[in-house]
Amino acid sequence: MSRTLGRIRQAMDDPVLVRSGQRMVPTPRALAVRAEVRVLVEGARRVFAPAEFDPVTLRRDFVVVLSDPVATTLCGPLLTRVGALAPGIRLRLIPEGHGDQRVLREGTADLEVAVISDPSPETRVEPLLSDHGVGVVRRGHPLLGSPVTVEGFAGAEHVVASRRGRTAGPVDALLAERGLRRRIVGSVPTFTAVLLAVRGSDLVGMVPGRLSASTVDALDLVTFPIPLDLPEMAVAQAWHRRHDADAAHAWLRGQVRAVVAEVAGSTSGWGG
Repeated sequence: MSRTLGRIRQAMDDPVLVRSGQRMVPTPRALAVRAEVRVLVEGARRVFAPAEFDPVTLRRDFVVVLSDPVATTLCGPLLTRVGALAPGIRLRLIPEGHGDQRVLREGTADLEVAVISDPSPETRVEPLLSDHGVGVVRRGHPLLGSPVTVEGFAGAEHVVASRRGRTAGPVDALLAERGLRRRIVGSVPTFTAVLLAVRGSDLVGMVPGRLSASTVDALDLVTFPIPLDLPEMAVAQAWHRRHDADAAHAWLRGQVRAVVAEVAGSTSGWGG
């Protein structure tokens, strides 16, 4: 207390408090500035107090990066939910880049919902659900005449999804271990494009089974288990740690979590 009082006395060039008998009393200068000091103290309390957040009154834009299958499944429910609960919040949903979290680090995006690989140390990652690859073909496809074998799967003509135009992946490595190789006739940039490509052809595609389920049903396509031990696709939401104490950002993450839970609950076999 004595050190703090000393600094105040020096700053004001006034004793501020003086002894009167057994107690300390304020000087005339201290009494004169008492009201102004009270205003400053209350202002400081407001600055350093935890920020209050009201989604109903907040006006803010959020940029959210979504992978293709996540966007196809979640963007409608997410936009509807946020619009109803927080009419002043606007979501700008943009496509996934090339698998790094640079947009989060640079602040050009606030949140990413996708398969997050190799997160950087400053990135927070919250798992949301796990998915797995399934084969997809048009209804009545010749491959569906009997249970799909590895040989039958490899012998079909395939279309694959790749943002970078790659035509080989984990499936091909697993087939190579069995001495097999599939014929890939081409690549398309999104899983949605895979579904549209197989819809009017005898091509075989592979898509995330759970995230693509509603679109598969809407297009009247058929999925089947791929007879290979494929790795799981772990979908998560990621953000830069600068947003850890951001109440509005935490609220948005909660809405993403809730939408995933709703969609998962309405789709048989989903899991988080």
